[in-house]
Amino acid sequence: MMWETVIGLETHVELSTRSKLFCGCSTAFGGAPNSQCCPVCMGMPGALPVLNRAVVDYAVQVGMALGCAITPVQRFDRKNYFYPDLPKAYQISQLYLPVGRDGQVEIDTAAGRKTIGIHELHMEEDAGKLMHDPWLEQTRVDYNRCGVPLLEIVTRPDFRTAEEVVAYLEKLKETLHYLGVSDCKMEEGSLRCDVNLSVRPAGSDVLGTRTEMKNLNSFKAIARAIGYEARRQMEVLEEGGQVVQETRRWDENKDASYAMRSKENTQDYRYFPEPDLPPVVVSEEHKQRLLDSRPELGEEKRRLYAQQYGLPAYDCQMLTSHRALAAFFEALVALGTPAKQGANWVMGQVLGALSARGLAPEALPITPPTLAALIRMVEEGRLNRNTAVKVFEAVFDQDGDVEAYVAAHGLEQVRDTGVVERTVAQVLEEHPQPVADVRAGKEKAFGFLVGQVMRRLAGQGDPQLVREVLQEKLGEG
Repeated sequence: MMWETVIGLETHVELSTRSKLFCGCSTAFGGAPNSQCCPVCMGMPGALPVLNRAVVDYAVQVGMALGCAITPVQRFDRKNYFYPDLPKAYQISQLYLPVGRDGQVEIDTAAGRKTIGIHELHMEEDAGKLMHDPWLEQTRVDYNRCGVPLLEIVTRPDFRTAEEVVAYLEKLKETLHYLGVSDCKMEEGSLRCDVNLSVRPAGSDVLGTRTEMKNLNSFKAIARAIGYEARRQMEVLEEGGQVVQETRRWDENKDASYAMRSKENTQDYRYFPEPDLPPVVVSEEHKQRLLDSRPELGEEKRRLYAQQYGLPAYDCQMLTSHRALAAFFEALVALGTPAKQGANWVMGQVLGALSARGLAPEALPITPPTLAALIRMVEEGRLNRNTAVKVFEAVFDQDGDVEAYVAAHGLEQVRDTGVVERTVAQVLEEHPQPVADVRAGKEKAFGFLVGQVMRRLAGQGDPQLVREVLQEKLGEG
């Protein structure tokens, strides 16, 4: 039987506000366990939550960027369940009146553009984190993460392949980066994705029984987990069994998932309106202010680069793959660097250096003025491209002074016609056979002679001047 996979996503995004959703505790990652807590986020009796306005602004900005209808009057609700990392035994979330509903995201697939529907997005507080110690056979709880603001984005079951899921997550991550609302570091839990997956006979419009997979900490893990779970469900059905609705945990080391617990339904959480928080009112005027202050998104920048700079689609995609990278490129162009030259250096040397050092674009040590000065020296003929690449590597980590480095190491290109003429004369005298070959029409011999001259000039000769002088001297013979 032919099967079709049906996938929906629940993505939790930690918002990058300095303080938590309902208290003033720090949201900084990596603090000592239980050092960033207070009576509010620990759920102490009598402690009352106070809403962080920046969280609402971030949430509304994301909702508008995803094309959602923003709910003008929103409310918070209590989601009740007991778990050791939830000290209040309930989570403040939004069920009935969330931030927004009915959005959409356009993704590029092998078959063309596809629209992924956004069912809703809502604000909620994060839970703590369980720390398992297999040596001591203990589980301890770090409550620092309690109350960190989350935005949960729930899609419709519009995905059919792992490739579509990854394309959507990459687009979502890009949007969140450009809005500046989250660092999206999956390794730190800033971006967490749960995959709801079912299979059904190809051509059917009836949804199968779904499972939910958790503990997916990379896009590669998500793709592998989808492949595994789809195959598992197909095998169960083909053997005459039934898929059980449950939550499953992905084991990265075993490359497999296993059952954690039966999947809860909404009624299991006994939701009711949060009595300690008033409604959140988002006016049209406030939405417009947020729209007016919103930075350009990646899609908008790609169109701009193509129209304004005439860059090909591939260049536009690479340059806008990260907000910091796009800002770096735009600063280069503003300093007078030709757009295509700047693009080539960013896509080649800059990305290569970042990859080699394991750095993210926002940690780029070299600054636009430094790279602009280096590119200008190449454009002016003071450095050849190969030498410029070596200078780039030398100054990259400390953002060194390009002019000073070139002068100190005597790297400026030799453009003295007299020096080049004397060097050419010596090479021609020492290599009579290649000279004869050139005059007999063998082009490869000319390249050999160019190489010999450049070697004599320690790679610092002006290639164009060297070629011109060689052609002139060979023509005299």
